[in-house]
Amino acid sequence: MLFGSVEKPPRLSEFEMEIPEKLIAQNPADKRDHAKLMVLHKEDQAIEHKQFSDLPEYMRKGDVLVLNNTLVYPARIYAYKDKSEAKVEIFLLRELENDLWEAMVKPARKVRIGNKLHFGEGISCDVIDNTVSGGRVLRFEYDVKSIYPFIDKMGMSPLPPYIKRESTEIDKERYQTVYAAERGSVAAPTAGLHFTEDLLDNLKSKGVKIGYVTLHIGLGTFRPIMVEDLTRHHMDSEYYRVPGATATMINEARAKRKKIIPVGTSTVRTLETVTVSGFQITRNEGWTDKFIYPPYEFKMCDRFITNFHQPKSTLMMLVAAFAKKDFLLNAYKEAIKKKYRFYSYGDSMMIL
Repeated sequence: MLFGSVEKPPRLSEFEMEIPEKLIAQNPADKRDHAKLMVLHKEDQAIEHKQFSDLPEYMRKGDVLVLNNTLVYPARIYAYKDKSEAKVEIFLLRELENDLWEAMVKPARKVRIGNKLHFGEGISCDVIDNTVSGGRVLRFEYDVKSIYPFIDKMGMSPLPPYIKRESTEIDKERYQTVYAAERGSVAAPTAGLHFTEDLLDNLKSKGVKIGYVTLHIGLGTFRPIMVEDLTRHHMDSEYYRVPGATATMINEARAKRKKIIPVGTSTVRTLETVTVSGFQITRNEGWTDKFIYPPYEFKMCDRFITNFHQPKSTLMMLVAAFAKKDFLLNAYKEAIKKKYRFYSYGDSMMIL
């Protein structure tokens, strides 16, 4: 991170803000690209109110739109402990190796090492270890070739905790971007939920280039910051990949002074992780725990599309670093006044 000689990181309490519960979106918009779009102009602090389908107005031929193509799998699934009637909720976090998974379980106090959990259809798992974060390590047993079809069929979308309803089959479609391709996230890259195939085609016809990166979003995206001093907060590591084609597309656009426009905080973190100089990125993959908060000098983000995130969250910190904290907080107040919808299924913003 690059810090100025005078400016210091803000404190966590400076991002305190109450979002009216009625503005926290519980369901997706009727049509993806009909969400509201707040356009923030950093230079003169102006704010415009648009619709997401108006996005092409703010892009030019040769600009690069960068999308996170991670695919959310239906990570919440239910089982019965041993051969009793005790129902257990399992949140599959990630596959550690073949048939070995890290998961959160509920009620945790009743699921111990040595227990066997039964899912039906000949599928079960053994609880073989605890994790430092309070989860469990599960070893699956089954007679089929792969457990993924069963998870896709029986699992439910892992909606975030501020959506106060059970997930449905509709969420399997809508809590997923239309360009999702690489399986691995337990949370959607929500800024991308507003895109439609038609909108992407519209951008391409205008000469906007579209590149893809992958960052598999983990449960840590919802983990609150517990320290007032932001420099002491540590992000969970998440897997990322930047293919060579995307790196080349961005580097060529940079050389021509075109705009690089990431969609979502996960995309920004990925690009900032692989930047090798102020104007170049490289093909790469690995794990990143990059935490971006004010002040920060962005290297691969000229404009930025995102959602309205939870106050005091790591996502809001990143947006504040790009938009400047006071301007962002004023934009949130304006969004509340104009009755924008907040969080994962909510409305969007573009910062110029």
